[in-house]
Amino acid sequence: MNIYKFPSKADWDDILKRPSIDSSSLIQSTKAILEDVRAKGDESVKKYSLQFDGISVDEMKVSENEISEAVAHIDTTLKDAIDQAHSNIEKFHLSQVQSTIPVETMPGVKCWRKNVGIEKVGLYIPGGSAPLFSTVLMLAIPANIAGCKEIVLCTPPGKDGKIHPAILYAANKSGVNSIFKIGGVQAIASMTYGTESVPKVHKIFGPGNQYVTCAKMLVQQDGMAIDMPAGPSEVCVLADNSANPSFIAADLLSQAEHGPDSQVVLISDSWTILESVQKEISKQLELLPRKELAVQSLNNSRLVLIENLDRGIELVNAYAPEHLIIACEKDETISEKIINAGSVFLGNYAPESVGDYASGTNHTLPTNGYARAYSGVSIDSFVKKITYQKLSEAGLKTIAPTVVAMAEAEQLHGHANAVLIRFNS
Repeated sequence: MNIYKFPSKADWDDILKRPSIDSSSLIQSTKAILEDVRAKGDESVKKYSLQFDGISVDEMKVSENEISEAVAHIDTTLKDAIDQAHSNIEKFHLSQVQSTIPVETMPGVKCWRKNVGIEKVGLYIPGGSAPLFSTVLMLAIPANIAGCKEIVLCTPPGKDGKIHPAILYAANKSGVNSIFKIGGVQAIASMTYGTESVPKVHKIFGPGNQYVTCAKMLVQQDGMAIDMPAGPSEVCVLADNSANPSFIAADLLSQAEHGPDSQVVLISDSWTILESVQKEISKQLELLPRKELAVQSLNNSRLVLIENLDRGIELVNAYAPEHLIIACEKDETISEKIINAGSVFLGNYAPESVGDYASGTNHTLPTNGYARAYSGVSIDSFVKKITYQKLSEAGLKTIAPTVVAMAEAEQLHGHANAVLIRFNS
């Protein structure tokens, strides 16, 4: 890991840069795949699945038999864990549902806002080195609660051409309508433009690697709505002397094992903590089955010694992490000063893993500094908010002078007439 001691503010941008690849080549290659799928549909999807994933798939849509088989044969312990996580996630997201409350802004003028579920949504679930069935819960549960009528899911199959049973079980339990064995850019293209097999959706959700993120950003230019720019995962830990070094090391490694383009950052006002965490990382790293990926990620990662916690808070807000762990004695007080973060974990007993899986909060979060302007996925992500107004005749008479005066001042006389004609006729 890269170590920085008391860096000046002028150096912060360089220190906190995310790992990236050449964007020009990334955009060019992603565009080519999008256009090919747009033009040739299923034929191109199958071609790229073979090229990139080494999978030849004849029937891309998962059958009812495949789902039933997965549900019947999933390990009981894992099934119970998914059920518990489903319950917690559902409970937390149900609390976000807002009732429609009419407001009378003046006598006879009534306004209200209603949440309407987006009719067709597409969920992208990363596969590759790890089947992220937890992401199915994080996306499908709020989509279902929001009232989305059609929920389409795309995920790459394994080398055997099958989707992991846990993904199918979670999707079936959470109300997904259609599941397709498609990954990468070709999955985003399929849901954006539609193919012979895959229906076109109105909004796409889900994290992915830099190619998937790039594809989502590009299809947005074609009018497709997306949840957020959610790329490679990251965690930042702010720690003082009250922190447990072994806990911190485990938290950093849990994020580093996602992949070589993930990033972990530890910020502390204690050199003792930084040294101890480094030793713990070396110990724990040897026990990780995904050690090779974690090592590559750690090469992109940072240990930063700062003068005091106020400086650390400022650095955290500049970084705007996807996940933030505050392992400090006054964690709640410090959390009040955090303005840029996707999801925050307080104290020594709130590992980021619980948010990834089962505490109830959503783990689909803004990365790459987008937490400065984006929120994580919630019920709001899956609904449109439509406003309504109803006026009585008396209400229109009351508000008419205001509307007419403003319309005429803007020289929009047709607007004024739309009010006046109701009384002059």
